[in-house]
Amino acid sequence: MKRRNTAAMGFMVILFFSIAAFTVSGISPDADAASYKRGSYGSTVSQIQQKLKDWGYYSAEVDGIYGSSTEKAVRYFQSKNGLEVDGVAGEQTLAALGMSSGSSSGGGYASNSENDVQLLARLISGEARGEPYTGQVAVGAVVLNRVDHPSFPNSISGVIYQSGAFDAVSDGQINMNPTDSCVRAAREALAGSDPSGGAIYYYNPATATSKWIWSREIICTIGKHNFAI
Repeated sequence: MKRRNTAAMGFMVILFFSIAAFTVSGISPDADAASYKRGSYGSTVSQIQQKLKDWGYYSAEVDGIYGSSTEKAVRYFQSKNGLEVDGVAGEQTLAALGMSSGSSSGGGYASNSENDVQLLARLISGEARGEPYTGQVAVGAVVLNRVDHPSFPNSISGVIYQSGAFDAVSDGQINMNPTDSCVRAAREALAGSDPSGGAIYYYNPATATSKWIWSREIICTIGKHNFAI
């Protein structure tokens, strides 16, 4: 009988510390390392809320609790950015927010991962596949210049999926396979090439309707695009 009691006590101790570990780490038993959903809580949820709030998708308090308001904001973000609308901050949604799956920060482009290459290539293809190759590299460079600029998100995915930033995201062209030249242009931009000269904006003067964009200082013109700061 004593052996059984001792074994039961040992099991309870292990169970207690396992639950405590979940609590200390800030991840609820309902959230695994790759996704966050209603009932999750912790610092990563706070970052999800803050990013959504900064980009105009979330207006409630940043409290680190994944409740109905957070789920609604995630659904809104997903619907506007060509993602599966399920209200769960899974791998693709976290990437679109500029956050690594299961981590607390967005990164940047120093790692030059294949995911970065493909995402940037799809953006370039959607925005500039009919432009000269140099212009395609320049569009990629604008994205990277924004990553380094304090007024924009600090990751490639964060910049690309920022609400209203790029027509290719709004109209769904971001989801199309990129052309070979746009993949090469993405790699060249990630390697440090910047034909735009440091621009953080570009536009086609023949089609631009925003009066604000015309107020930006033009650095250069490549193909049909003006590049500006």
